[in-house]
Amino acid sequence: MAIGLRQHKHSAKKTASRLRRQIRVRKKINGTADRPRLVVTKSSKHLFAQVIDDVAGKTLVSASTMEADLRGAEANKTDKAKTVGGLIADRAKAAGIDSVVFDRAGNKYHGRIAALADAAREGGLGF
Repeated sequence: MAIGLRQHKHSAKKTASRLRRQIRVRKKINGTADRPRLVVTKSSKHLFAQVIDDVAGKTLVSASTMEADLRGAEANKTDKAKTVGGLIADRAKAAGIDSVVFDRAGNKYHGRIAALADAAREGGLGF
């Protein structure tokens, strides 16, 4: 499996470090039909979560803070991350997915990433 992540010459040091971590993690994990990959993508304002079957190359379930009910919410970003974690767990359970492999996409496991993962575990997803 080829990992298609490129680091440009003038990338910021923080971005370059995240990409190195992402490549290191993606070498070891991949999603299958039995245990798909839960990947979390973070921007400065929003958080996106997808459950992906890497063998078929399909996104099975997704949730994000860009959805209409979460965009209008007056909560802080960590609370929104908890909501997204609960949504992704509910949608995955409805799709028949009980266990996933967690891919933090090179982000450090704290703050919003940890809040989303904890909420998904509380929602019934096994990591």
